[in-house]
Amino acid sequence: MKVPVLFPKIFDYPFTYKSEIKESLVTGDFVKVPFGSNEITGVVWPIEQKTEKKFKIKKISKKLNVKNLNPSMIEFISWFSKYNLVPLGMSLKMCLLNKDVVEKNYSVEFNKFNIKKNRNKFVLNNDQKKSLSFIRKIGNKYSVIVLEGVTGSGKTLVYFNRIKDIVDMGKQALILLPEIALTNQFSRRFKEFFGSEPAIWHSGTTKKNKSIIWKGITEGKIKIVIGARSSLFLPFKNLGIIVVDEEHDASYKQDEGVSYNARDMAITRAFLENIPINLVTSIPSIETYNNIVTKKYYLTKLNKRYKEASLPNIEIINLQSEILSKDSWIANKTIKKVNEHLNSGDQVLFFLNRRGYAPFVICKNCGYKFQCPNCAVNLNFHKMLNKLLCHYCGYKSTLFRKCKKSEKCDLQFCGPGVERIFSELKKIYPNKKIQIFSSDTLEKNNSTNILLKKVETKRIDILVGTQLLSKGFHFPKLNCIVVVDTNFSSHGYDLRSAEKNVQLYHQLSGRAGREGNLSTIFFQTYTPNDEILLNISKNDPHVFLKKELLLRREKKLPPFYRLISLIISGKNENLIMKFAVDLKFKLPKIKDVNILGPVLAPITKLKKKYRCRFLIRYPKNLFIQKYLSKSLNKIKILPGIKLEVDVDPINFS
Repeated sequence: MKVPVLFPKIFDYPFTYKSEIKESLVTGDFVKVPFGSNEITGVVWPIEQKTEKKFKIKKISKKLNVKNLNPSMIEFISWFSKYNLVPLGMSLKMCLLNKDVVEKNYSVEFNKFNIKKNRNKFVLNNDQKKSLSFIRKIGNKYSVIVLEGVTGSGKTLVYFNRIKDIVDMGKQALILLPEIALTNQFSRRFKEFFGSEPAIWHSGTTKKNKSIIWKGITEGKIKIVIGARSSLFLPFKNLGIIVVDEEHDASYKQDEGVSYNARDMAITRAFLENIPINLVTSIPSIETYNNIVTKKYYLTKLNKRYKEASLPNIEIINLQSEILSKDSWIANKTIKKVNEHLNSGDQVLFFLNRRGYAPFVICKNCGYKFQCPNCAVNLNFHKMLNKLLCHYCGYKSTLFRKCKKSEKCDLQFCGPGVERIFSELKKIYPNKKIQIFSSDTLEKNNSTNILLKKVETKRIDILVGTQLLSKGFHFPKLNCIVVVDTNFSSHGYDLRSAEKNVQLYHQLSGRAGREGNLSTIFFQTYTPNDEILLNISKNDPHVFLKKELLLRREKKLPPFYRLISLIISGKNENLIMKFAVDLKFKLPKIKDVNILGPVLAPITKLKKKYRCRFLIRYPKNLFIQKYLSKSLNKIKILPGIKLEVDVDPINFS
C-alpha cells in the first residue's frame, strides 16, 4: 500500500512510501521512515505527489504512539502554506517540537495544570454580565466576536468566564498574548481564577516544559494554553475556543523566518475547527473595525472601567512656551504637576519609546556620525553598558575614537532615550526609587516578575519605560503618566503609523487610574494642535478609525486591498537591483494588480546585506498567491541573493 508522508523540512510536497507494518495507517498519523542515511519523523498526508520519475519506494519503519493530527489541523497546515507562500513542510514543522514529536509519558506532570471546579469568587458587574451573556448567546460554532472595552474595564474576566464554559464541556482553549513579558502578571490572574498553573508557551519556555505541554494538549489532558504567536500551531486534540488578547497589537505579525500574522491565522484556524474566536481590544485594528462596520464580526462593548474607575484626564504641555535648560528634556511645568502626584503618594511613569541613552552620537569637531558597519542605521548609545549598540543586528562598539585633528572626539549625544530620562530624574529626585522598564532591563528570566512585584507593592516611585509598559499591565498606584516626547511625525513608508500611534497612546493612558483614583496623562509636545493628539485627548478612537477607513479606501490600501511584499537582499547592491528588475517582468500580469517597485528599502542595508523591495497591491477578493507561487517557483535564485515573501506586511522598513 502506497502512503504519502510529509516531512517537517523545506519541501512543498509529501514523499511516497509503502507500508508493511501491522498497524493500519490513517491521515495524520506520525511515522518513522528512512530518509537519506537517517530515520526521521513524518506525517501521513492525504494527497500523494504525482510524478513520472521512476524511483525505489522505501518502507515505513514504524507508526509512532502519538495522537494523530486531526483533519482540521491538516487543512490549516495546507491553507497556511498556500496563503503565506511557505513550503508545506515548513508549515508542518511549526506544529512539532524540533521537527519531532513527544512520545514520553508525562501523566504526573499534567496534574499541576488541572483546572479546579466550581471556582466563582469573582463577581461581574452589569456591563460584564451583558457582554458574557451576548457571547454565550452566539454559541459554540464558528463566529468572530470582538470584545471591545476601555482599558481597565475587566475584559479578561469576561473571557475567562467564557473559557470556563468551554472547558466545562470537555474542550480546550487557547489564549494568545502579543508579548512574552505580559505572561507573568497574566499568569497570576489566571491562577486566581482557574486555581491551577497556566500552561505557558513561548520562545522562553524550557524544552522540558514544551514537551510536557505538547504531549498534554495532543492527549486532551491540558485544557488551556497561554501563548505567544507560535502556540497557534499546537496540535490540540479538541480545541473549543481561541482568544486573541490585544488583537490590534503589531507584535502578532512575525517578520523573521516564516512570515505570518498570528491574529489572522487564528481566525482561519477557528473557521476550520468550527469554533468561536474572541478578539479582545481597547481600540480595534483598522481591519477588525472594518469587519465590525460591515457586520462580518459581532461586537460587544464594555464602556466603563471596573469598579466605576474614571479614565485619566489628559493635559497637553506645549514645549514651545516652555524653556528647557541645557541637556534637559522635562519641562518645569511637568515637574510641578508630577510633584503634586508624588506628594499624594501616587506612582509616576515617564514614557519614551526609545531604548538606551541617546539615539545617535556625533563628534562636534569633525562631524563624524557613529553608524553601524553592518546596517544603514545610527548606533544607539547605551550608558549602562557604556557601548554603542545597533538595534537591528546587535553590533557593539566603544565610544573611543581619534578625531581627524589627532585628538579625542568631542562627542554630542543627540536626543533622549529612556536611560537619559532616568539620569535626569535621578538629579531631580535623588531620594525617590526610580526604575527603567524596557526590553533591555527585562532580559533575565525572573527580572520581569521581580520588577512587577516592586511596582505593585509601591517599592518604586517613578518608572521610566518604553511601549512594553503600554500593554496589559495592572499597576494599582500608577496615577500619573508623562509622555516625554510626543512626536507624531512618521516615516513616509509606514502606512500604519497613525493607527499605531493612536493605539499606543490609548493603551498607555489606560495604565493610569485603574483603582479609581484621579489620574492624569501629560503629553509634552512641540505640536499641540496635531490631529492625532487632539483625537487622543477627546478619548474617542472611533473618530480616528472612521477617518482612517475613508482614507484607506480612497488610496486603495488595506483593508480594502491586500499587499504582498517581496524583499530581495544580497551583499552586492547592483546585483540585487538587476535581479529585482528581471524578476518584475516574470511576475504575472493580472487586471487590477499593481506591482510597485522595485526600489531600495528605506533601511537599505541590514546585517551586511543590501535590500530592495516590491509591493504587490491586489483586490481583496483575488487569491493572488496561486498565480504568484507558480511564477516564484520557476525563478532561479542567483547565488548570494535571498528572496523573502511577506504576505500582508506590517513593517515597511
